[in-house]
Amino acid sequence: MDTTLRDGEQTQGVSFAPEEKVSMATALLGKLKVDRIEVASARVSKGEQEAVAKINAWAEKSGYANCVEVLGFVDHTRSVDWIVEAGGKVINLLTKGSEKHCREQLRISHEEHISRIKQTVEYAQSQGLLVNVYLEDWSNGYIDSPEYVFAHTEALRHLGIKHFMLPDTLGVMSPKEVFDSLTDMTSRFPELHFDFHPHNDYGLATANVMAAVEAGISSIHCTINCLGERAGNASLSQVAVVLRDKMDMKINIREDHIVDMSQMVASFSGKFVASNTPVLGADVFTQTAGIHADGDQKGGLYETKLNPERFARKREYALGKMSGKASLAKNLQSLGITLSEENQAKVLARVVELGDSKQKITTDDLPFIIADVITGSDYQHITLTGCSISSRLDEKTHVAIDVDIYGEPHTATGSGNGGFDAFTVAVDKILNLYQMSLPTLIDYEVHIPRGGQTSALTEAIVSWQLENGSKTSTRGVHANQVYAAINAALRMANMLLQTAKQKQIS
Repeated sequence: MDTTLRDGEQTQGVSFAPEEKVSMATALLGKLKVDRIEVASARVSKGEQEAVAKINAWAEKSGYANCVEVLGFVDHTRSVDWIVEAGGKVINLLTKGSEKHCREQLRISHEEHISRIKQTVEYAQSQGLLVNVYLEDWSNGYIDSPEYVFAHTEALRHLGIKHFMLPDTLGVMSPKEVFDSLTDMTSRFPELHFDFHPHNDYGLATANVMAAVEAGISSIHCTINCLGERAGNASLSQVAVVLRDKMDMKINIREDHIVDMSQMVASFSGKFVASNTPVLGADVFTQTAGIHADGDQKGGLYETKLNPERFARKREYALGKMSGKASLAKNLQSLGITLSEENQAKVLARVVELGDSKQKITTDDLPFIIADVITGSDYQHITLTGCSISSRLDEKTHVAIDVDIYGEPHTATGSGNGGFDAFTVAVDKILNLYQMSLPTLIDYEVHIPRGGQTSALTEAIVSWQLENGSKTSTRGVHANQVYAAINAALRMANMLLQTAKQKQIS
């Protein structure tokens, strides 16, 4: 049972709009194929009731009427009427599962609480609702006063309640405690259907689910992206794969829609998963070390049952300073590009060099790097050894550069309308010492890969008008747009210096 739309909305700063709730509810049941969803708390607001009504109307038409549940309170008619007005079929009644909550929050006796619960249950059933009950704070209740929990369950066991839902409300239990307590509950009340509702305060939610299932529990509550109060609830994606892979359980979840659902919830909630989040994170199917790529290339040595294709994803091999030949080969294979061993070595050297100055190089960056390496000249008459760019709003940009030409060091400064303009002024001061200057710039293009991020490599292509009237273009690649253009200009300067050197020889 997914409770993203109810318990998940208790995440700090999360409030779903009615239209968002409807979209998520239909996707959870219709695409992801969860068995049940809990979509709201009764009596919250008129807008909430309208959203629940729309969800229920869709569910009725689509065959999911009894799969939509709403949290209600022990208030006799009020929650029930709210749910019935919204077209609901199921109420999840919030009762106190610990003696301390009953005594200190409700400030009534347990007998009085049971009397009020029975009154609300009878009214709900008279209105045609199926009734489930939460034993709120059950875990602490079981630890502190198990007799209260047993008496509470015993008092309700013959009321026709469908699910007795046992929450680890504050996420305090360990897997052994979960197993022992739930084994006790199921053996004492074998005819009752218990749900387990874990929280993740100790990071044990998924492990506790495993313990609950081992104890015989067949209904588990989760949220998408681990949403929920404090550290959140059990993550549906993690629970689903663990139940399948580690416990051989048959479940209805469509794994190929897990990531889609995660992205929808992240977009609507504004709470995004970390890049290393199991199953969902951007990097969890990426091999970074070259030795791992080599092992996969030779025999899938670093692949597991938890493969990305299950989730409509694909395995990636990171490019950077830790890349090896296999990392590059895997990426070239995915792009359908074939390179000679010589060019592969050049491209790999460039990848490693870029990796030292850039956090991440993607497969989309690779065509830029290949073009830059293969079309570039092998000669390096001028090399940039230092560059400082200073820029302020509404002021000219200032550049200070250090270069070597034929092994001789030079420094110069320049000012201009932007970093590239200032650089060309500075480099021309040095080239003038060799009776040359950069040609006239006639075009300047900047590209990033399709779907590229703000951190993507930048390709700058600069077109020049040469003295003889011909035109040529040079390319530069860098994570920084200005330095990509600077690399293109340095390539042009190298061409000029090569031409001058050839003239001297002839």
